[in-house]
Amino acid sequence: MQVEVIIENTGERRFVEAGITLGDLSKEFHNQFKYSVLGALVNNKITMLSHQVYQPESIRFFDITHRQGYRIYTTSLCFLLYKAVRDCYPKAVLTIDHWMVSGYFCKIESIDEGYTLPSQLDIVRTVSGRMVELQKQDLPFLTKSMLVSDALKLIEDEPIPSTRKLLEGLTQLYIEMHFLGGTPHKWATQLVPSTGVLKQWDLRSFADGYLLQCPDPFLPERLEIYQEAPKLFNIFQEHHNWAKLLRVTTVNDLNNAVRKNKENLLIQVSEALHEKKYADIADMIAQRRDKVRMILLAGPSSSGKTTSCRRLAVQLAVLGFDVKQLSLDDYFLPREQTPRQPNGDYDFEAIEALDIPLLNKQLKQLFDGEEVNIPTYDFKKGEPFFSGRTLKLNKESILIVEGIHALNPKLTEEIDDELKFKVYVSALTQIALDKQNIIRSNDNRLLRRIVRDNNFRGYSAYETLKRWPSVRSGEHKHIFPYQENADVMFNSALLYELGILRPFAEPLLKMVPQNSEEYAESTRLLSVLELIEPIQTRFIPPTSILREFLGESSFEY
Repeated sequence: MQVEVIIENTGERRFVEAGITLGDLSKEFHNQFKYSVLGALVNNKITMLSHQVYQPESIRFFDITHRQGYRIYTTSLCFLLYKAVRDCYPKAVLTIDHWMVSGYFCKIESIDEGYTLPSQLDIVRTVSGRMVELQKQDLPFLTKSMLVSDALKLIEDEPIPSTRKLLEGLTQLYIEMHFLGGTPHKWATQLVPSTGVLKQWDLRSFADGYLLQCPDPFLPERLEIYQEAPKLFNIFQEHHNWAKLLRVTTVNDLNNAVRKNKENLLIQVSEALHEKKYADIADMIAQRRDKVRMILLAGPSSSGKTTSCRRLAVQLAVLGFDVKQLSLDDYFLPREQTPRQPNGDYDFEAIEALDIPLLNKQLKQLFDGEEVNIPTYDFKKGEPFFSGRTLKLNKESILIVEGIHALNPKLTEEIDDELKFKVYVSALTQIALDKQNIIRSNDNRLLRRIVRDNNFRGYSAYETLKRWPSVRSGEHKHIFPYQENADVMFNSALLYELGILRPFAEPLLKMVPQNSEEYAESTRLLSVLELIEPIQTRFIPPTSILREFLGESSFEY
């Protein structure tokens, strides 16, 4: 018996034997890829190569250069590390804490009070050696659909209590479990075909844990270049410690708080922490009051930069500052002078899209006490104009300049560094599905953006998802390289926010058409959201960062 399939990579329609695996089918197309085929979008759903074809399907194979390919590659690396730790140290457990600049920060800790682990160096050598052995054995990553009750029995003796609690809270009957060399686990996405394709990785000691380095997503034949990022690491650790203090480190912890009607308290404490952080930053600026005239505030998309400006301004006003604000969006060049990407599209993310000479000229005039005519940018016409809006600073004035390029030295290169105080804002998610499955910060920001784009810009989730890869590319080029230039970092993530975002994002994601490639991303995000108990918005204060995305904020935007 034969069934018809469409190979989207070539546009070919053909008949194949029923039961053929995607892995066998993909062998015909390997020469079209620079790297190993890792999986496929089958009817625009992420699918492992072990999948058998029994009905007509549309198939697009992908390698590590595809965003879904990179995701399943790095997830599979985590499973490989977990398996190696289990094999080498049965009385230890792996915790994947968070994503760093070039990989995952992890911890390997004893689960037996009477058992002491060897030194970090010994652990790195032993676990790395086992990972190499497993990689050379080219073991298959397997998946099996089973009753949730059977899955719970399967992992009964595994050191993953947070995973057991997550499965216990499921309402579905069946679940897909994953296996490597007989070791079971549940991962949040699909996996690569076998350990043999996991050729680029490294494990090294880092702080009080370990760094699992991953390939560069843009040049996968090499590892992501290791960069020291102490400020980013410290802000992750600070928020992680706060999450542990509140006993809300996983989705199951959050769900339990909601089920026990404790979400209001969680919201109040989380918002109070934000307010305290804004006050702390204002105090730091006040300590340099005799020199600082300008606050440069930057961060990636949907990090809450605008609300952060407003809330920081309030705290500065409490300390006697006369706060003025300037948006870099008003300094875009006329459309015809905007640089273009290789494909011919305008590159609005590039710093060269801004009128840097005009900005520096006006900043110097402001700091010299002059009154300046501030431009306003007409995004519909694609040109700046002067509406008569002016700005002047006095002795007590401090200027907040907000925009994605604010920390790039090139932006204000004509201004003395002593006059600047630099703030980096991002939503660094610290809640995880379980101890091995983290929710990446960019997913948190993407959900915020989907909700905001629909509420205030009239964009569908499909349109936001389609733009997101370009946004992420711009962040890697223009924002992340300068984050460590900040004097202080602010984590705008809220422990409870995924519960708030679910009722807004879920119906939007369900409207993404299946005949679009963005359907794969929408179903992946939906699979995460369905694990989270929804939270009502009535407890959220009007000054919350979330109001920037939901509406009903007490600030003007």
